Amino acid sequence: MEPVSSPLTTHVLDTASGLPAQGLCLHLSRLEDHGQQWTELRKSYTDPDGRCPGLLLPGQMKAGTYKLTFDTEGYWKKRGQDSFYPYVEVVFTITNETHKFHVPLLLSPWSYTTYRGS
Repeated sequence: MEPVSSPLTTHVLDTASGLPAQGLCLHLSRLEDHGQQWTELRKSYTDPDGRCPGLLLPGQMKAGTYKLTFDTEGYWKKRGQDSFYPYVEVVFTITNETHKFHVPLLLSPWSYTTYRGS
């Protein structure tokens, strides 16, 4: 049986090494209570390819504001590297829960960038 595809995915690339960022801890949260409280939906780690499949199950996503928090300090410390950003928070809005969303993160010890992928 083929695994069910998640409507929300991420992919982290370590631009300092040119390799996927394996083992990076991340948290997915959704803004609840009329914009007053973040509720953690999932804690996970990137796989050997730097991906984190299955952040949400099909049917679990609803319109709203979400946040991916990446523990960049922990990632760099495991590699014996200082870094400028202890964590990266990517906040985004989902307006159509029938679409798929991909949130890549390009990461170095001194910078990061993100965008809506496909």
